Amino acid sequence: MRIVFFGSPASALPSLKRITAAGHSIELIITQPDKPSGRGKKLMPCPVRRTALERNISSCQPLKIKQDAAVVEKIREIQPELIVVVAYGQIIPASIIYLPKYHSLNLHFSLLPKYRGASPVQWALLNGEEKTGITIFELNEKMDEGDILAQEEVEILPEENAAELEARLAQKGAELLVESIARVDSLEHRPQDHSQATYAPKLSKEDGKIDWSKNAPRIERQVRAFTPWPSAYTFLNEKRIIILKGKRVEGKFSPSSSSGEILEIKKEGIEVCCGERTTFLVQNLQPEGRKKMDAYAFCLGARVRVGDKLSSSKLII
Repeated sequence: MRIVFFGSPASALPSLKRITAAGHSIELIITQPDKPSGRGKKLMPCPVRRTALERNISSCQPLKIKQDAAVVEKIREIQPELIVVVAYGQIIPASIIYLPKYHSLNLHFSLLPKYRGASPVQWALLNGEEKTGITIFELNEKMDEGDILAQEEVEILPEENAAELEARLAQKGAELLVESIARVDSLEHRPQDHSQATYAPKLSKEDGKIDWSKNAPRIERQVRAFTPWPSAYTFLNEKRIIILKGKRVEGKFSPSSSSGEILEIKKEGIEVCCGERTTFLVQNLQPEGRKKMDAYAFCLGARVRVGDKLSSSKLII
């Protein structure tokens, strides 16, 4: 089948590779424009664009797909039978969606209509869901509202972070996507129940800031949900520290301590006082401008002591 593929991040790569391995012809890849990266802010292509270059597949990077008539014309000239969208990053106009014979399929990393939007994996973890899934649906002009064609439920593992969960969903989604493409002309269309819809809006850096007055289970979910991006972070002595891994500590609380105060330092990590009489154990972290490390090793090098306080901002007033 002649396919035009829309996708940008690493989570779209399993689908791209499975589609080509199944014998379909990717005639064109549409990705996001190159973005500044690293200390030098050098423009770097996204993972899907790099794969397109490696495999010598024609690609386009429109700044705004809705306003780029040349891209629409290029797709029209290709005459694809199907468009496949996996984490592209822009709203695709109707002039493209309905152009192919079989229109456009989208792989979404949730059980629609739950968690429509840009960050379904992160919000499922943040909200403490025990399961999520993948959905293949027919794209329309609205955000994640098209008819459902196939779904598969996926259990969320107890200590899984967003990167790990998204990688599993990307693999399972690629398999379900290829199966759906093989049956695209006979798939049952099931309208979504819009009354059951929930939303997963795009995240910002500010969302990662840890509020130690929240309880430890909530902070644990935040760390898992925001690793690797936008990252869950705090401040110690005005230095930003990213918390990479941690967990609640059951049955331990110091009534004389305040939120963010370090209660104990041990080889397992740093125990921190949280809201609602709870305690959180920081296991792995990344200090500002340094490499990832165990929390205990950080304490030894930075001379962190019991009674020091982690804060939501650089200055403690």
